[in-house]
Amino acid sequence: MKLKVQSSKFKIITQNLKFYTMLSALPFLFFVLFGCASIKEGVRGILGISTKSLEEARNTAVTQTFKGDYNNCYNKTIEILRDMHAYIYAKNPKKDLIAVYVSAEDTTPVGIFFKKIDENNTQIEVSSPSAYAKEHIATKLFPDLVISLNPEKGEEKNK
Repeated sequence: MKLKVQSSKFKIITQNLKFYTMLSALPFLFFVLFGCASIKEGVRGILGISTKSLEEARNTAVTQTFKGDYNNCYNKTIEILRDMHAYIYAKNPKKDLIAVYVSAEDTTPVGIFFKKIDENNTQIEVSSPSAYAKEHIATKLFPDLVISLNPEKGEEKNK
């Protein structure tokens, strides 16, 4: 009779020990999976919505300066991207960024970064790890943005 009581206590103790061992391994597991990156960025990477690669590709971005204030450029860019059927997956005004996929079917990430030059001029950078995606978005976005910001130029082209 005493052996059964002791063996059931032993089972409970070993089960608790296994649980606490697994629980204590979780911080190590997070460190291994995410390295030095923040947990937030690691989760974004797993979900496929990270903007880190877009920020790293800015040194090869296609850049153009537009005659238009920052807010107008930002809002017109969103309208044009929607008309292009680009899938907007992140808008981060703090990072001056709109992150898109080329389309709902083509999930190549492209970042559009904004920089206020002065009250009437805004610089836009289109970056992507993919040269094709970057050029594809820039060649459609930039001309449409010029026309959208300066409707009289669009009328001149139609004549």
